Amino acid sequence: MTDIVSAAWVADHREDVRIVDVRDAWEYDGLGHLPGAVNVPFDTFRTGEGEAGMLPSEDDWAAILSAAGVTADTDVVAYDDHHGVFAARFLVTAELLGHDPARLHLLDGDFSSWQLERETTSETPEVASTEYTVSPPDSSPLVGPDEVAAAADDPEAVLVDTREDEEYAEGHIPGAVLLDWRDLVDDETRGLLPREEALDVLESVGIVPEKRVVLYCNTARRISHTYVVLRHLGFETVDFYEGSLTEWEAEDRPLATGLDD
Repeated sequence: MTDIVSAAWVADHREDVRIVDVRDAWEYDGLGHLPGAVNVPFDTFRTGEGEAGMLPSEDDWAAILSAAGVTADTDVVAYDDHHGVFAARFLVTAELLGHDPARLHLLDGDFSSWQLERETTSETPEVASTEYTVSPPDSSPLVGPDEVAAAADDPEAVLVDTREDEEYAEGHIPGAVLLDWRDLVDDETRGLLPREEALDVLESVGIVPEKRVVLYCNTARRISHTYVVLRHLGFETVDFYEGSLTEWEAEDRPLATGLDD
């Protein structure tokens, strides 16, 4: 499964992994980046034209990873400067399009936390391109709106809205509990809360490992972070509503309002 790794781990393994910086090119070039990191800006792999929500096409994704020097056997570490939420989306995209989850890693923290204690560079590494081939997985955590609606009424499942309080109050899928994705982030370290604290936060809203968890937000970016965190914490059944509220509302499905569903 995709895991979360420390800055020390990345520093020790950077010769053996492909580090991917998903910030804008001006940040990568102008503010510096982790040594050895290649730049794959978020907007280059984010699309609204694919059949599955915002996922890029298989051809586009193969071209992106090929240019980044990634092969099917490459271990990839991704980071951003927003507590990992954009980087998590890169990694979830890789998983959904068939890259081995065991080879996908999210930096615990982000560029800002890294540069406080470790070196950065403005040098762009020379990377030999590859011929990456997308191999869709046999099984997927992706679910559609009918499965989401059913999960809201299933006592063995918990439907989770990972947006902010105000967004949830304005309109959410009936039966969903609220968990702002940032509630699992430590503001000081800019990374994941300590394990027991994170589990306590999750349990406080009914998210426990024994239940099937179904995640949604607006466009599947924020749930990417929560998905990676839950899998890292050992949750085995985590489903991913790629269409999220964008699709739900487009199909004119019902919404609940207020903070108490």
